[in-house]
Amino acid sequence: MAKTPSGKNTSGRGQRDLKVKVKTARGRKLSSTRWLQRQLNDPYVKRAQAEGYRGRAAFKILELDEKYRFLVPGARVVDLGCAPGGWCQVAVKRVNALGEKSGKKIGTVLGIDLQEVEPIAGAEIHLLDFMEDDADEKVKEWLGGKADVVMSDMAAASSGHKQTDHLRIISLCETAAYFAFDVLEPGGTFVAKVLAGGAEGDLQKLLKQKFTKVANVKPPSSRSDSSEKFVVATGFRGD
Repeated sequence: MAKTPSGKNTSGRGQRDLKVKVKTARGRKLSSTRWLQRQLNDPYVKRAQAEGYRGRAAFKILELDEKYRFLVPGARVVDLGCAPGGWCQVAVKRVNALGEKSGKKIGTVLGIDLQEVEPIAGAEIHLLDFMEDDADEKVKEWLGGKADVVMSDMAAASSGHKQTDHLRIISLCETAAYFAFDVLEPGGTFVAKVLAGGAEGDLQKLLKQKFTKVANVKPPSSRSDSSEKFVVATGFRGD
């Protein structure tokens, strides 16, 4: 084992030094320091920055689409709770919303959110609460018809209580699913984030009634210590 002139071991130092360490600053909680350190050392965060995506979540929809192939050229896509816009960025490229792929159909990407979102080339962004009574009609009007894909990476605000947060996100996902039933074309796809926790049985039953296939997936880019997973429901049966 190699040693420095002072006799200290150097084995493994090179690998350890690659990680960024964050000191706990005055006024910063330990949990915030840990979050910042995790962000600085997260390879998906670095990839997102290098590839121009607005967040690491972009890789989740990329990986899901690699497996299930629902973002095809010409598809009309609705992204619920689209801020900050990473999923829209992926969808724009995959459905050829900018018409960059010659000879391929040109798709449409519609993002909606309760907060303002910075413009995204190739996507149409609207300030809208999808829970409003006429939200589905507005979306179909903006699309010029029904959607082929409804996707959601939304999560309810955290309460800090695991069971409560699980119930909240399942409820949000169910609401998004009912919205999808109103705006999807037959054969369409619904993709949404859920949290594993045992209360999603009713949601699964509902989706299996409405779609020909329902899969539950944890993509590689989803952090291993997170309870999140994604439901991918394909082959919408229609009314």
